[in-house]
Amino acid sequence: MPTATLHGTVLAHAGDDEVVRIEGNVYFKPSTVRADLLEASPTPYTCPWKGVCQYWSVRDGDTLLADRAWSYPEPYPGAIERVGTDFAGWVAFWKEVEVS
Repeated sequence: MPTATLHGTVLAHAGDDEVVRIEGNVYFKPSTVRADLLEASPTPYTCPWKGVCQYWSVRDGDTLLADRAWSYPEPYPGAIERVGTDFAGWVAFWKEVEVS
């Protein structure tokens, strides 16, 4: 079962059917992610094939790690077809976050 952890804190824990792998990243279904540890970031980005990205900063104790997670709230229709599932709002992590 895929799990995302940051310094021992579980950020997301999901069954195999609650994740999707896209370009080497594991995206977790929103209901499997601890939203209380995420804070919306104003960092702008648009992927040419996935759509407009929402970055999230991740809470690590008293520290807020900027832009360590992201999602695509409204993926382009072609992206959903390309991935094979609707991944709207699913969350991926990077840098200090370990996904196993």
